[in-house]
Amino acid sequence: MPLDAETLSPSLLLTALFALALVASVLIRFWLASRQMRHVAEHRQQVPAAFQAQISLAAHQKAADYTVAKTRVGLLELAWGTVVLMGWTLLGGLDALNQALLDALGPSLWQQLALLASFAVIGGLIDLPFTLYQTFVIEERFGFNKMTWGLWLGDLLKSSLIGALIGLPLAALMLWLMGSTGRYWWLWAWGSWMAFNLLLMVIFPTFIAPLFNKFKPLEDETLKARVSALMARCGFAAKGLFVMDGSRRSAHANAYFTGFGAAKRVVFYDTLLAKLSPGEVDAVLAHELGHFKHKHIVKRIVGLFAMSLAGFALLGWASGQIWFYTGLGVRPSLNGANDALALLLFMLAVPVFSFFISPLFAQLSRRHEFEADAYAVAQTSGAELSSALLKLYEDNASTLTPDPVFVKFYYSHPPASERLARMAG
Repeated sequence: MPLDAETLSPSLLLTALFALALVASVLIRFWLASRQMRHVAEHRQQVPAAFQAQISLAAHQKAADYTVAKTRVGLLELAWGTVVLMGWTLLGGLDALNQALLDALGPSLWQQLALLASFAVIGGLIDLPFTLYQTFVIEERFGFNKMTWGLWLGDLLKSSLIGALIGLPLAALMLWLMGSTGRYWWLWAWGSWMAFNLLLMVIFPTFIAPLFNKFKPLEDETLKARVSALMARCGFAAKGLFVMDGSRRSAHANAYFTGFGAAKRVVFYDTLLAKLSPGEVDAVLAHELGHFKHKHIVKRIVGLFAMSLAGFALLGWASGQIWFYTGLGVRPSLNGANDALALLLFMLAVPVFSFFISPLFAQLSRRHEFEADAYAVAQTSGAELSSALLKLYEDNASTLTPDPVFVKFYYSHPPASERLARMAG
């Protein structure tokens, strides 16, 4: 398609900015990963003094080796992902896929849905080797993987089916809104997207999660009484207390709240209950209650609303600019809709630029974790929370000696040394 000078200039500028941001982000990621591996390896031979009474040298070294192994694989995944991203965009992969589907189906809603579905399937297949390696090599090597090949395949089939049953109608709605509601389609799309997310928070714990795991009511009457008393003391109500069979898939331990409004429920991994004392379970639960007490969940939802609104507004503007497509390696159609292309290009390009502000969100998350820790210490026992956290760090092979710069950039939770120092102070 011929381009005039007015279109060519911003197109070339976008190409240059995208390429520059991509190169810069990759270099920074490699630098941070190298720092992390070097720092962890340098401190592998000795448990930090603050943890020597609780953490053995063998556990400390396992955590170091696990961290380095995961980071190395992450570097390979980053390199491959960068090549794939370039292939989809500037090297013309998405354009070729779009043109092939146009030739086969013609310009239509079905062609656009086929483009989104094909992109998702191809992307999943490209990522599959890394997913398998993480699960059946890295997690297996360090004793965490409990998945069988049959269970893994069943999960893949179920998640793919659910993704199609939910994703295709949602995609069709978005494409219809983009093509039928005029200049401000993005407001309607944003409202629909937010409504979908809120609905998902309600239906996920009841209808989707049980397709993958078994959830049984908490049967330990003593622990149930302790937990219920803690929740009543904190002014928190939940629909139920459940134990999830997390041990079917992994030895990692966790606990979480799920749902929204009246559908909230407390879920304990069976691996967590097997490793923590009742007092420690109380402390971990109190930490989670701290997030609700400080309205962290509401704040994050409001933040998601605001960022999504800004994102949809930006997409609404960019999708009408020819240079947005050509600058990212795609020839937009002159006779048909380009809505699916716009969605995919936006999804591919935005993470490249938003990477540079991600430390701000990580810092905010760490602050929320400190606040939740402080609430837990006030409601239960700081010693119990410290003991529980150390057990979880050890059992999950989380390194006690991360690189400080890596922490500032990536960590959503403060490292153990900072959390325990705050509790002790």
